[in-house]
Amino acid sequence: MNRSFATSLLLLTLLGLGACAQTTTVPSTPTTPTTTPTTPPDTQGPETTPPEETATDGAETIVTEDYTVLPGQRVGQVTSTTSRQQLADLYGENNLQDTEVPVGEGFTEPGTVVSFDNQPQFTVVWLDAGRSRPLMAKDFNPTWQIPEGIGVGTPYATLQQQLGTFQLYGFAWDYGGSLSLEGSQIDAYYGLLLLRVEPSQASIDANPEAFQATSGDRLLPSTDPNLAQLDIQVSDMMVYLNEPME
Repeated sequence: MNRSFATSLLLLTLLGLGACAQTTTVPSTPTTPTTTPTTPPDTQGPETTPPEETATDGAETIVTEDYTVLPGQRVGQVTSTTSRQQLADLYGENNLQDTEVPVGEGFTEPGTVVSFDNQPQFTVVWLDAGRSRPLMAKDFNPTWQIPEGIGVGTPYATLQQQLGTFQLYGFAWDYGGSLSLEGSQIDAYYGLLLLRVEPSQASIDANPEAFQATSGDRLLPSTDPNLAQLDIQVSDMMVYLNEPME
């Protein structure tokens, strides 16, 4: 992907798809100026060997034990070429639910929720109405992680260990808590992976000054001492498998 295109796409997706997610109550209303974020390079992430499939009763073989997410490559056994029919072959038709995914301003895109034992695992957002190829995956269950052990629910301290030095956008605005992967130890996923973090409401209530100091439309260093006073974890993860169609 083009650098600026990839950044804009990820942030617009966060704005649209994240609009329906739960938001954090803040002690006061922060200002929300708008800026254009910088755009680091886009490359493919490292490859891993997918695990074997798990057989179940009946004729079909259902994959339920592969929880690896490789941005730009695969989510479990879902790849850039997986169709809706192939998704059913992988996870079983009874484990799928087609839906329309809000993308902001009243628009939606076709999606399919994948569940195991009636527990939602992730949502595939399709490139077209025919559900022939996936655009991206989102709404991950915490079980799903990238090879570095990062997923929804990962504590901030673990992010610091795995990413090294990085930056994140201040809280309490449209792109609040979004990580910038440029220059981090997972820089290879830039343009393919979006991670967003959020402090717990209890820590906001207990440390309102620290929350105010880390809020607003600006980039913060990951080592900002105010962040250490907040109970922060990954609240959202999105990965692209294809570029959007024109």
